[in-house]
Amino acid sequence: MSSQPGLRTVRILGIESSCDETAAAIVEDGRRILSNVIASQIELHKKYGGVFPEVASRQHVMNISAVVEEAMAKAHASFNDLDAIAVTRGPGLAGSLVVGVNAAKGLALTTGLPLLGINHLEAHIYSAWLHEADDPNPSPIPEFPLITLIVSGGHSEIVLMKSHMQYVRLGGTLDDAAGEAFDKAARLIGLEYPGGPSIQKAAIFGDPARFSFPRSRLEGSWDFSFSGVKTAVLRKVRELEKESPELPVADLAASFQESVVSILFEKTMAAAHRYEANGILIVGGVSANQALRDLFLNQQTYPVLIPKMAYCTDNAAMVAAAGFHRFEAEKFDELGFDVFPTWPLSRVNLQTES
Repeated sequence: MSSQPGLRTVRILGIESSCDETAAAIVEDGRRILSNVIASQIELHKKYGGVFPEVASRQHVMNISAVVEEAMAKAHASFNDLDAIAVTRGPGLAGSLVVGVNAAKGLALTTGLPLLGINHLEAHIYSAWLHEADDPNPSPIPEFPLITLIVSGGHSEIVLMKSHMQYVRLGGTLDDAAGEAFDKAARLIGLEYPGGPSIQKAAIFGDPARFSFPRSRLEGSWDFSFSGVKTAVLRKVRELEKESPELPVADLAASFQESVVSILFEKTMAAAHRYEANGILIVGGVSANQALRDLFLNQQTYPVLIPKMAYCTDNAAMVAAAGFHRFEAEKFDELGFDVFPTWPLSRVNLQTES
């Protein structure tokens, strides 16, 4: 299993099913993607305006075997070519997590490969290390310490990463996560689910200065709060509807987006300065937002790594990437482990949930 004579290569199968994406991937040495397969359920959940847990778990059951088989085939790999199986253990929807974890356990039992239960937030962090197998110019390896902004539908956190698998949570959302706020705001102004892409698309044609939505800075902490801006959008929509049935959707979207991404940027930059970071990682589904990416990539103070669009949202390559470092540290899991639907990143090295 060596890509070069005398060098050992570690190949890990990753499995992801924490929400509404059924995914499997094979990653080499925590960076090089040999395959990455995702079965999306977005179209199934659009009519609900969000993820419907029972529908998601049933769909995972239907997809999981075919997704794993396709990932193996695309990597031209057999289980004899693998070193371990990594699977998302939490946080996430309990029913969805169980499907992926049980599939991984079954494969580990039949193949004898070690099993690695991965924290979903840790996996998002390691998405910044990924690159395609045929990429001649992969992104540089980040240098510690790093400030990581994790922004997704369920999480918005600022984390100090001192080294591999060493995290200090500096702050996070006190209410809605950034991605959740995007979904709710999109619904209020008449845009379809998922809200992030819909608002970004509409905002292109809007004026971000037309409406002054609040930016909750929560001075003295690294925490976020997005419930205020969501409420402000609701009030503005009701006010505008009294004047005209036609909402200025583009301006509402642009103004809302500006409010959210600006506070994410300000707090992350301040944390990088406070903790003398060598770089910044922006990960999670909301890291696909172009306005957020532009803010970070256009500043010159810190090197910034943001995963390619394909690896911002939930995928299994990031699970395998995180699994590589736990494999190297021999942090294996027994077959009897359970899912952790609420599992903070600060407890990834603990074996039980309190």
